[in-house]
Amino acid sequence: MAEVHVIGQIVGASGFPQRRLFCKWGLHAGGAWKLLSGLGSGQTQVDDPQADDVAYWCHPLDVHFATKGLQGTVGGGGGVCVSPQVPDTPSPSPPGWPKLHLQVWHQDGLGRSEVLGYGFCHVPATPGCHALACVTWRPRGTWRERLSQRLVGGGPQLRAPEAAVTGGADRFRLRTETAGTVHLQLGVLLRHFGRYGVEC
Repeated sequence: MAEVHVIGQIVGASGFPQRRLFCKWGLHAGGAWKLLSGLGSGQTQVDDPQADDVAYWCHPLDVHFATKGLQGTVGGGGGVCVSPQVPDTPSPSPPGWPKLHLQVWHQDGLGRSEVLGYGFCHVPATPGCHALACVTWRPRGTWRERLSQRLVGGGPQLRAPEAAVTGGADRFRLRTETAGTVHLQLGVLLRHFGRYGVEC
């Protein structure tokens, strides 16, 4: 079987209006993929930046996948990972290729948590070191929900955030606004893809 090894880190986040941020993450892949080692999901610590608006997590990622084929469940996609070297260039990943799903949360002084943004990007399909910037978004809500969010906190959340990554059929109905950016550094190693006729 062909293998993909991803080693890197969720560096941090910038552009969010609140401080005291943490990130929940998960990896999703097509049906032909199997997680051999590493964690498929996790959460960073809370960072409260004092000097600027950048929260640093430096949360390690180390996962090892094996696959029987590049195709997976069709209907994913729709997200864009932006590389600083090639701005606004979508990742050329096949449909079943692993995706990193991100949720950025804010924790207030009382320990209450609220989601600030959702985002996802494909794991790069080319070997090497990659610096990614994943732009996040959040549901906009009605004017009443936005007013309530300003006065008492909270705000609209997705009932099933994974559906926004894996499905996407009803995603066009969402009214969203940009939230901030999550910065990642990923190293990708590919093994045995040549045996199956895939050029890397």
